[in-house]
Amino acid sequence: MTQATVVESHPLDAILRADRMPHIFCPGCSIGIAMRCYAQAVLESGIPLQQHVIVSGIGCTGRVAGYMDLDSYHTTHGRAIPFATGLKLANPNLMVTVFSGDGDLSAIGGNHLIHAARRNVDVKVICVNNFNYGMTGGQCAPTTPLGAVATTSPYGNPEQPFNLPYLLAAAGAGYVSRWTSLHVRQLKQDILHCFARPGFTFVEVLSACPVGFGKSNNIPDGLEEMQLYRERCVIARGVPLENLSIDLRENRPIYIGNFVNRDLPVYKPVNRVG
Repeated sequence: MTQATVVESHPLDAILRADRMPHIFCPGCSIGIAMRCYAQAVLESGIPLQQHVIVSGIGCTGRVAGYMDLDSYHTTHGRAIPFATGLKLANPNLMVTVFSGDGDLSAIGGNHLIHAARRNVDVKVICVNNFNYGMTGGQCAPTTPLGAVATTSPYGNPEQPFNLPYLLAAAGAGYVSRWTSLHVRQLKQDILHCFARPGFTFVEVLSACPVGFGKSNNIPDGLEEMQLYRERCVIARGVPLENLSIDLRENRPIYIGNFVNRDLPVYKPVNRVG
């Protein structure tokens, strides 16, 4: 039997609020994986911690802002992006990241999402997509795949879900990508790339939610959903944006990668004199 090794510190001690632990995430939830990728990217960015700001809305993912030892703001439901926009316009030197969930960002916050993309506001959006409203009982969300079961769609979701990369590209976003909580190296590097890139960026992170989504859709634990991503995820090369939708019922590819990368004028307020 080997003796346990005692370590003096954790690599993320400088950026996590240890006093807020233990966290509230359910067993098998992979929001914490996305949070770690963000934390690692912040530490590796070379940008002073006092210049980083994280903003979130309501939901399981919205709790991430409270765990980061940065200037962090847990805003009202759906309002993370306008709050972040105000911060960035008031102090352009800040690196402002919105870290929230698919329901918060694309449902009640959907109007703010598309207009921030249209304006090319210089905020970085990380959208953790677990296909449901996990915090409030597993209800059907704008991203719940067609036919998937939720507490408010017990016979299967009859509505076409948002294809978020397609939506953001159509709205005018300069940079759009999608990864999963299995693709940690790619996700961290992508967040680092977003920090270095001016303008609005959107990174979708497919995340396991065994309690809210998986149990209703024959994906009983987080590892099984990770296995699904391992088997079906394909790097998209030349795939039309309209084909990036997700259908977990069929054995079709789940496309991941960088989908949009274009240079556009960054939104700045007009200063009028006189």
